[in-house]
Amino acid sequence: MAGPSFSDPFTHERAFGSNFLHAILATTLFRCWYILLFFGAWSTTICVISANVKNLGISSSLLTVLGTVLGFVISYRTTSSFERYNEGRRYWSQMIYSSRTMARLIWFHVPDSMQIGPDVPAEELKARILVEKKTILNLIDAFCVAVKHYLRGEEGINYEDLYHIVKFLPSYALPAGIPSQVDLSANRNSLNCTSLKEQEQEQVTVQHLSSVNPRPGSFPGVSTHRSPAVRNGGTLTNSESAPHLPLPATSPGETDIKEKADSLDHPQPARTSTSATSKTQHNVKESLSEPFDLIPARNPPQYSLFDLFPFSLLVKYLTRRGRQVKGKKGARHRAMMRSQMVGHNLPLEISLYLSSYVAVLQNRKCVDPPTITNLLMALNQLVDALTGLERILTTPIPFSYSTHLWTVTILYCFFLPFQLWLTLRYLTIPGTVIASFTFFGFLVAGEEIENPFGYDKNDLNLDHFTNGIIRQELEALTAMPMPDPNVWVFSSINDRVFDPHRPGAERVTPEEWVGRGTDSMHIALSNM
Repeated sequence: MAGPSFSDPFTHERAFGSNFLHAILATTLFRCWYILLFFGAWSTTICVISANVKNLGISSSLLTVLGTVLGFVISYRTTSSFERYNEGRRYWSQMIYSSRTMARLIWFHVPDSMQIGPDVPAEELKARILVEKKTILNLIDAFCVAVKHYLRGEEGINYEDLYHIVKFLPSYALPAGIPSQVDLSANRNSLNCTSLKEQEQEQVTVQHLSSVNPRPGSFPGVSTHRSPAVRNGGTLTNSESAPHLPLPATSPGETDIKEKADSLDHPQPARTSTSATSKTQHNVKESLSEPFDLIPARNPPQYSLFDLFPFSLLVKYLTRRGRQVKGKKGARHRAMMRSQMVGHNLPLEISLYLSSYVAVLQNRKCVDPPTITNLLMALNQLVDALTGLERILTTPIPFSYSTHLWTVTILYCFFLPFQLWLTLRYLTIPGTVIASFTFFGFLVAGEEIENPFGYDKNDLNLDHFTNGIIRQELEALTAMPMPDPNVWVFSSINDRVFDPHRPGAERVTPEEWVGRGTDSMHIALSNM
C-alpha cells in the first residue's frame, strides 16, 4: 500500500557546476594540494641542479624496498580507518532497527486502556495513554537526534529538530560521556562556594516559577511532588518510586558550566533545572514561548579562506584567543574546545526516561512479559549503539603511529627525486608529484574517515538517518490507529485469498468464503 510521501528537507538539488565543485572539495586533492606543490617544486630543483650543476642521482634500490613497506603500512592505515567508518554505519543501522522495533511494540502492543490512577473516566484514560505513548515515541526520535548532535560536538538542546521534544525533561546529573581535558572538580569546588544569599534567591525564584508553571507532562489527579535528589558528598539520594514517570534532579551549577562552553560558538538558554534542597518542591520548566531563535537542525560550517593553506595554520591560535574563525576547520576546533569544557550525555539521559516508561508498564502489569522483554532488548540495543559510537569517536589512532607514518612518507617523497633522476630525467617532476599524491592522498583520506559523523562530503549522512528515516517512519506509524484485522482482512478487495497468483482464478471475497465453509476452502487450497 502506497503511503504518504515526505520531502527530505536535508536533500538539496544543485546545478552541475555546484555538484562538480563539491566533488572537488570532497577529494583528497583539496586537502593535500600544498604538499604536492612543495614536492613538485622540490623535484624541479633537484632536476635543474642535476642537469646543470652536478648530478645528484643515486641508486633506486632504496626506492623498491621502502616503497613496498610503505605501501603495506599505508594500506593498513586506510583499512583501519574504513573499518571505523563501516562500524559507525553499522551502529546507525542498529539504532534504526531498534527504533523501529521499540516504536512498533509501544504503538501496537501497549493497550489503550490501563489503570494509571484512581477515578479516571474511561475516555480520559484512553486520551492520556495516547498522549503518553506519542510522547515516548517522540523520545525515541529525540534519542537518535541527540546522538547526532552529541557526535558532532553540538552542545545543548536548542535545535529545531530536538528542542520541542525534550524541553520538558529535567536534567540528570550525568557525567560527560566524551572525555574532558578540563578538571571539572575545580568547577564543582567553585560552584560549591556559592554564597548562601545567592542560594536563597535561587530557591525563591524556583518556588515562584513552580507556582506559575506546573511540571509539564503531569496528569491531573496524579501527584507530581517528589523529593529531589540531594547531593551529599557526591551521592545522590532519590525519593521512593512513584507510579508516574520518575523525575531526576539537575546537577547544581550545570547551567553555568554550559554557558561557558556554549559561549565559544553560540549562546543557548538553559534546560529545565531543579534546586537541590531538603524539602519537596515543584520542578521548573521554561516558558512555552521561546524568546530565542532555535539553531537549525543541520548547520554545517561553510568553507572560508581559513580552510586554505597557509591561513589554516592560524586557526588554532585565533580560536584559542576567542576569535570566531569562519570555515570548517575553525568549527572543528570550537567543537573540540567545547568538548573539553563540558560534554553532557543527553542521549544516555533520554534512555533513562525510556527505561522508566518500561518500568512503569511493568508496575501497572498491563503488558505481557514477552513484550516487556522485547522493549528492554530494543532499548539495550539503542544504548549499545550509543556506546559503540562513543568508542569510535573517542579512540583515535595512536599519536606515535600516525606521526611516524607521516615522517616516513615525507622522507620517502623527499629522496624520491634523487632516485628517479637517473632513469626518468625531467619526468622525475610529474613522477614525484604523482607518487606524493598517491601516498599522502591515502593518509589524508584515512584521517578524514576516522570520524565519519561531521558535515564533510565523505561523512555519514546522519541527518538522513534521523530526519529522513527514523522521524518519517515514526510519523507514518502514528498517522493512523492500530489497523484492525477484522477490517482489512475481510475487505471486499481481498478477493484472491486462496489462489493469488494463477491467472484467471475465480475472484471470491472473504465473506463469500466464510459462507461456503471450510471444506470449500480446503478444496481451493488443494487445487493451488
